[in-house]
Amino acid sequence: MYKIILMIDFAEEFSKELLKGIARYSKEHGPWIFCRMPLFQRETIGVEGILQWAKEWGADGIIGQFYNDPKVARFVEEGIPVIAQDFKERFKEIPNITAVHKEAGTMGADYFLKKGFKNFAYYGFKDIVWSRERAEGYEERINRAGYKVHYFENAMAGSTELWYYKPSSLSQWLKSLPKPIALMACDDNQGQHITEACRHSKIRIPEEVAVLGVDNDEMICDFSDPPLSSIAQDAEKGGYDAAKLLEHMIKNGCSSFYDVIVRPTQVVTRHSTDIYATNDDHIACTLKYIHQNIDKNIQVDDVVKQVPLSRRTLEKRFQYITGYPIYKYIFNLRIEKLSRRLLETDLSVFEIALDMGLTDSKNIARQFKQLKGCTPIEYRKQYSVKPGI
Repeated sequence: MYKIILMIDFAEEFSKELLKGIARYSKEHGPWIFCRMPLFQRETIGVEGILQWAKEWGADGIIGQFYNDPKVARFVEEGIPVIAQDFKERFKEIPNITAVHKEAGTMGADYFLKKGFKNFAYYGFKDIVWSRERAEGYEERINRAGYKVHYFENAMAGSTELWYYKPSSLSQWLKSLPKPIALMACDDNQGQHITEACRHSKIRIPEEVAVLGVDNDEMICDFSDPPLSSIAQDAEKGGYDAAKLLEHMIKNGCSSFYDVIVRPTQVVTRHSTDIYATNDDHIACTLKYIHQNIDKNIQVDDVVKQVPLSRRTLEKRFQYITGYPIYKYIFNLRIEKLSRRLLETDLSVFEIALDMGLTDSKNIARQFKQLKGCTPIEYRKQYSVKPGI
């Protein structure tokens, strides 16, 4: 029975999901004994104090946040396996619970591009790895589409200043942006800063500024005014994989490690992005129809019937605004809907297909692999710790 120290912010949704995964692994392979160490211990007794406590308690391993303190090498010297949760930069001496942050940025960019936006912005921190890399993924995708990104970035000097909010400078920046604009924030906390600053400045959300966060922290998203859309991540699987790695290090030594990767899974749409950025009423009508009826087996002909335009004219205008032919837009949206259902439910592909008004589950599985690069079953296994289909 292993004794594990957890030094994680138990108030954050991301950390809670990590803990769910750790607990699940413990139940399946343990049980383990856990000590929940408050984060203030990091400041009050430092790494040496934590190390001494770990030795006295007989800890077998540690998972925690260490503010990139170089003294974490002392754990390795003492032979105590330790895994760090991303903070400012990744550690080199020990494994990290990190993410392919650029994928989240790319996902946010694709989400806004499909809604027809032509103006884009990013709000984050240039000296923090997860914010910086999300910005890189966002900008690369936006640039490929032929647009540019407006930035408001804070260079933070210390950890105590991390969430410092300057409403005046932020409000001035928001007022200066071209409208309507799609704005991605580096996380949900910063997304709420944007919605708050917009409210103070009487900037309408989502009509003038559509706001998207990352982490899908439901408490923060729901407290936002209006409720904040966000990119969800497979943090629970990250916790499960971190526990698996920790057990591997306990058995095989601290030098045998790799980083645990958390991936973005889907955009959870709330009111802050519930809009299509186009002045073309006919295209807005077709987009609304597609999104409201995606759970039905709609075809391009069904979409054409919604507006007084010829199929050729509608197809041309739709592709100009969204970047996709109508059939491709429906196809992509249908697969994204299916991928969300795979992670949110335990239904089989056949059952999900029926719920979406589709009768040919084999065909939709083939289409899924065409877009995602893997089968629905492989996707569920990769991004979820829940039992497979």
